[in-house]
Amino acid sequence: MLSGGCRCGAVRYRAQLGDTTRHGLCHCEDCRRSAGAPAVAWIAVPKDSFEVTQGEASRWDGNGGAERYFCGTCGTGLYYFNEAALPGIADIQSATLDDAEAYAPAVQIQCAERLGYMAKLGEMPAYERWPG
Repeated sequence: MLSGGCRCGAVRYRAQLGDTTRHGLCHCEDCRRSAGAPAVAWIAVPKDSFEVTQGEASRWDGNGGAERYFCGTCGTGLYYFNEAALPGIADIQSATLDDAEAYAPAVQIQCAERLGYMAKLGEMPAYERWPG
């Protein structure tokens, strides 16, 4: 069983873990703009196993049947439904899982829309914390 929620704790969810190969880092422009981040990690779970256990998420409807849910208090993006593109699937932003470290994305998707610098992350200097 997976569980997670938003930054402020107002919205909580749980779901049965599905096929972990359906855990991908998405580079599409829609995800980037929605999250304000260069990519978003999504883990797909069976929609009928997904439930909100606390609070109520706000909804924003995008193109092509996309339903994006987020916390109306702190703004954390949480989950996504799109019956046209992903029938029977609830896509959870996996960084919001209580144990996000336990599930690494298996693939990168929508790389045709990936920001160029994302392909070169390994070439950048890396620091444990902000450099002094």
